[in-house]
Amino acid sequence: MSNKKAELTFKYVFNYGYNPSYVNGAQGGFSPRGEMVINFYLERQPLPEAISHEITPEGVIGREVAVEPSDLASSMVRFIDTGVVMSYENAKVFHAWMGDKLREVEEMHKARTAFEESQTGGQA
Repeated sequence: MSNKKAELTFKYVFNYGYNPSYVNGAQGGFSPRGEMVINFYLERQPLPEAISHEITPEGVIGREVAVEPSDLASSMVRFIDTGVVMSYENAKVFHAWMGDKLREVEEMHKARTAFEESQTGGQA
């Protein structure tokens, strides 16, 4: 009889349109069904819908005279391209996984810093 424990291998299948998105924030909470809803966004300055310029006496484009929308300079956009919904139990697992990954990168950063400091011999 073998002492080998039972194993299960997961194969990863990617959608043809798989394209990771950069995000720098998230908004969300729990749905009425108790599922966690997370909407990931990219925060950026908005683009104008239209800009009007004067035409100079020489017939060239001059200074900007109007922009639409009028509150463009005091606005920000949170572009939401991706969201996820997960159960409470899966949210806990995801939280633990994310914590593990953050600890890994912190350890790599510490090792890199120690290596760089040892290479310079304390010299700047």
